[in-house]
Amino acid sequence: MAKASSGTVNPHGHSGVRIVVAGDQGTGKSSLIITAAAENFPINVPHILPPTRLPEDLYPDRVPITIIDTSSRSEDSDKVAEELQRADTVVLTYACDRPETLENLSTFWLPHLRKLEVKVPVIVVGCKLDLRDENQQVSLEQVMSPIMQQFREIETCIECSASRHIQIPEVFYYAQKAVLHPTAPLFDQESQTLKPRCVRALKRIFILCDHDRDGALSDAELNDFQVKCFNAPLQPSEIVGVKKVVQEKLSEGVNERGLTLTGFLFLHALFIEKGRLETTWTVLRKFGYNDEIKLADDLIPPLKLAPDQSVELTNEALDFLKAIFDAFDGDGDGMLRPRELEELFSTAPESPWTGTLYENAAEKNAFGGLSLDAFLSEWALMTLLNPTFSLENLIYIGYLGDPSSAIRVTRRRRLDRKKQRSERNVLQCFVFGPRNAGKSALLNSFIGRPYSENSNPTTEDRYAVNIVDISMENKKYLVLREIPEDGVRNMLSNKESLASCDIAVFVHDRSDESSWRASSELLVEIAGHGEDTGFEVPCLIVATKDDLDSFPMAIQESTRVSQDMGVEAPIPISVKLGDFNSLFRRIVTAAEHPHLSIPETEAGRSRKQYHRLINRSLMVVSVGAAVAVVGLAAYRVYASRKNSSG
Repeated sequence: MAKASSGTVNPHGHSGVRIVVAGDQGTGKSSLIITAAAENFPINVPHILPPTRLPEDLYPDRVPITIIDTSSRSEDSDKVAEELQRADTVVLTYACDRPETLENLSTFWLPHLRKLEVKVPVIVVGCKLDLRDENQQVSLEQVMSPIMQQFREIETCIECSASRHIQIPEVFYYAQKAVLHPTAPLFDQESQTLKPRCVRALKRIFILCDHDRDGALSDAELNDFQVKCFNAPLQPSEIVGVKKVVQEKLSEGVNERGLTLTGFLFLHALFIEKGRLETTWTVLRKFGYNDEIKLADDLIPPLKLAPDQSVELTNEALDFLKAIFDAFDGDGDGMLRPRELEELFSTAPESPWTGTLYENAAEKNAFGGLSLDAFLSEWALMTLLNPTFSLENLIYIGYLGDPSSAIRVTRRRRLDRKKQRSERNVLQCFVFGPRNAGKSALLNSFIGRPYSENSNPTTEDRYAVNIVDISMENKKYLVLREIPEDGVRNMLSNKESLASCDIAVFVHDRSDESSWRASSELLVEIAGHGEDTGFEVPCLIVATKDDLDSFPMAIQESTRVSQDMGVEAPIPISVKLGDFNSLFRRIVTAAEHPHLSIPETEAGRSRKQYHRLINRSLMVVSVGAAVAVVGLAAYRVYASRKNSSG
């Protein structure tokens, strides 16, 4: 299963490997480089070598290697630091006959790399092996084990002799290998286990290769996998041998149907433990993974969006998600519990819905389970906010269609207003209002959370998403985005901040006059920003806490303002009593007709009147000019006729 093909040229996406050699003075840096390049030990070694290129065909990966020598003089420390920060991998040298140079690796060089934030693999090389005192023979493992425990960035340790030509090519082979086939993303040296992201990627690959979905790779499937990854089939005896190796160590690694997932993971752990990381990396890269064990960028189609466009999942993608939901709803209760959801995303690098952004955005039952509507709502939100991330996760969980068939880019909102109709299936509503106006309570009620008297001020944007049924045929995903009062000023510093908004809601506590005043100021500010930038949005006013005594003046004032600005009268609701006055349907309906309910400020009205006046004046001037031209033409005709008759 590890029979690598020959003749594959640079499959890693690396145009070259830059190796920087550093260490104490006199540790053999330059001699090491010259001997590797010229295959001869130098008699006279210059103080510092120019960049040295090794032949491309020196190692099987055929990736160009450039070796950078560095000075050990203190006055050159800035130049050395610059080179280290540009390195793909660092070779640190010590002299086997000078123990203090080995000690300096852990007291100076390795801490220095961390201080410079050089986050690349490190190869520790003991030079001048032939000069070591025969009375002080200590195993390399014994010497390096404590240092490698402390500095996990050390990939490999090796000792060599330039004068005796001992293990010189191996030094730069390991250095190149550390870049092309790094250990750190795959394997945890401390626990001696595959890292979670590696396990998840290999699990996805196993499932993709298990064509009959019986939970095991048959001999035929194992052979197909081998051909895909290594361009060479396995002989029947080799397949028997692979399974025998697994079964001897792990009885559950093979069953009557073939190699199980457990056995597949065991094999890769075995390859890595034996230093054959290129085998696992070849498999990962054949299935589109990059060095971070995520799908390579070129597998996701690039998206070009205007600021007022959004991205939605197509019916094809939604049908796939519905089938996935049913497949992972193990107990058939119509809900995905946290354990089932974790299993669903077990082939993605991580579960995409961890963290408050998505974790608290959809309706859940008492056990933290998601219904189908809530599951699809989460996907609608993720696609709206980060379409590339959503597309990646669709592929991770098994979407096999063309990635571009899973998403569609919506029409521009500006065009929607001209057409007087929005065709979006996912509508985003910005929720504005002062503190304690009831914004968070509104979002909580939208996703089925019980009302609470306790108020915790929201300090960051928060989302809630659910499906709103307008009719049997018309169902929309509505995303409520709560904008904290303190965040409005920062939001409006961006000219395009309202471009992604389908409708804005302005919430105030109708029992608090100051709440209405603050909310009306926000309404004027947001409406003015829309007029100034060309991203006008429909607006609704929501009067919360209808269960409390209201201030008549506030009601009259809010009604007057709504009439003056040309928007619907305030909608009274009571979250506490569960009386929402069809608010969410009204939000969707207003968003579907984006030419209506757009507020007009005094400044905006004056601007429109000014433009009308200018246009009217231009029209009068145009008509006058036309009359003058016609009159002049008529006069010329008359004069011409008069002259001819005379």
